Amino acid sequence: GFQLLKRHHRKDLDLAGVPRDCPETYAMLRRADSLGVFQVESRAQMNMLPRLRPETFYDLVIQVAIIRPGPIQGDMVHPYLRRRWGLEQPNYPGPSPEHGQPDELRKVLERTLGVPLFQEQAMRVAMVAARFTPEEADRLRRAMATFKHTKGVSEVRDRLVGGMVRRGYDPALAERVFQQLEGFGSYGFPESHAASFAQLAYASAWLKYHHPSVFAAALLNAQPMGFYAPAQIVRDAKEHGVAVRPVDVNRSLWDCTLEPEPASQEKLALRLGLRMAAGLARQEAERIIEARRAGNGSPFAAVEEVVRRASLSRKGTEALATANAFAGMGVVRRQALWADRFRGYGQMPEKLALSPDQFEGQDQQDPNNAPMPEQLTGQKVLSE
Repeated sequence: GFQLLKRHHRKDLDLAGVPRDCPETYAMLRRADSLGVFQVESRAQMNMLPRLRPETFYDLVIQVAIIRPGPIQGDMVHPYLRRRWGLEQPNYPGPSPEHGQPDELRKVLERTLGVPLFQEQAMRVAMVAARFTPEEADRLRRAMATFKHTKGVSEVRDRLVGGMVRRGYDPALAERVFQQLEGFGSYGFPESHAASFAQLAYASAWLKYHHPSVFAAALLNAQPMGFYAPAQIVRDAKEHGVAVRPVDVNRSLWDCTLEPEPASQEKLALRLGLRMAAGLARQEAERIIEARRAGNGSPFAAVEEVVRRASLSRKGTEALATANAFAGMGVVRRQALWADRFRGYGQMPEKLALSPDQFEGQDQQDPNNAPMPEQLTGQKVLSE
């Protein structure tokens, strides 16, 4: 994406250079307009975005981390949301006075409103509230990954809950803290990991908002990946004002590219690449591109010319026809597919060919000129 941005917009950016705290980018995310955006494109993340309503980078760090099995199974999601929107006050429990400060957990949990969302917080809670040593806390970190597969959970529970109760914490609260930490056994994020992912999420969201054609081209060229099919990505790009031009044997490269388009907001149009023709081998696509170069850029005039000059297989020709890649030369999808059924008739294997006298007295019709049957309404809808 950054390479396309540099080539077409003369903006030389990298991940660290993306403008920070863009209000329009965060507003787009709060609308759950995040199709294709790294880490926040799933249905679960889209459902959470309007509820968490990120406004800052750290909000996005939490957004990335909160939709994980650990926080969900540890029942941390709803308490965090209630506290975020003032429906519940953050609670920072403490030990009895002789064992420490009453709000000793505030420094550990304040940024997440009293709810442990990150693995580092789980370790710090154990060290502060139950007086785990750093070595014990590290063992806790490693044990959290195996809680479901080993019996180590009971040992950790006794040490954590017992240590908190001995320092004056309420037993029910100590059990609650353990249950939250136990949730990390189902996969929770370190804060550093979540921050790295949030940086990628923000950068891709910024690119999607400010340069949707660049974003769509880069995303399509990275397929297959993510949650969405190319057709959904293309539809989303159109909804963001991107002018989309179809796959064309005379214009498309293998990758999706950007072409000048004065009428669009970005002054660019997204040209779908030959890679979008499902079933077309890259080697055949490269032969098409090379045949265009060998012809000094002169366009193909007919399907037969493409087949001959690029040595296309039947499968490759059908893939291009299905993608409507011959429409630029006046041959629409159905016409190209119909004609392709009869291509190579003259090379029918000898043992299957009929001798001329076997046709005597019958209407002999050249299959290359066979009339194309009228398309039914249902067939037309399906093909489109």
